[in-house]
Amino acid sequence: MQLFLDTANQAEVEAAVRMGVISGVTTNPSLVAKESGDYLARSKYFCQLVNGPISVEAIALDYEGMLKEARELAAIDERIVVKLPLTEDALAAINVLSKEGIKTNATLIFSANQALLAARCGATYVSPFVGRLNDIGQDGMTLIEEIKTIFVQFGIKSQIIAASIRSPRQVTEAALIGADIATVPFKILQQMIAHPQTDLGIAKFAADWQKRQ
Repeated sequence: MQLFLDTANQAEVEAAVRMGVISGVTTNPSLVAKESGDYLARSKYFCQLVNGPISVEAIALDYEGMLKEARELAAIDERIVVKLPLTEDALAAINVLSKEGIKTNATLIFSANQALLAARCGATYVSPFVGRLNDIGQDGMTLIEEIKTIFVQFGIKSQIIAASIRSPRQVTEAALIGADIATVPFKILQQMIAHPQTDLGIAKFAADWQKRQ
């Protein structure tokens, strides 16, 4: 399973790239709004830095607006993936964009039916939101499992991005189910690295070495 970083923060992307653990970046309007500067220039920089898919969300909500914005975003770099929230207009736009060779990420998916529709329209990626389903008392991982089962059953090529990840355990669960990708905030990536037994082991090794001196 690949790991994408869910952020629009340049320092976080640079740090994750330095570790060598991420294969792409996902952004959204809320994440971009937290950062200053030209987000299009930053997106292009991410493409050069990560050398992998960089998801940038279209703001337009109507069919024509989505197509126009998607084409403008795709022109930035061949690695750009255009994110579109799952609506009727988005499905129609994805259908056209996929035929033009523009990669798309159908986002804000909360049901297997939505994922199936997006995949059939030609979406490169589908992004079910695990954490937000858990917030309302549903099991987000069950949704990942349902989508995976359907996609395998019918040989659907769209890749599943487990999104809205809230804990390292959810990354593990998404991997066990067979999600193609998990996109995680930088804080979760740091939590995946950390373990108290690792810290204790480092401290003991250092103490034992000092005794030898």
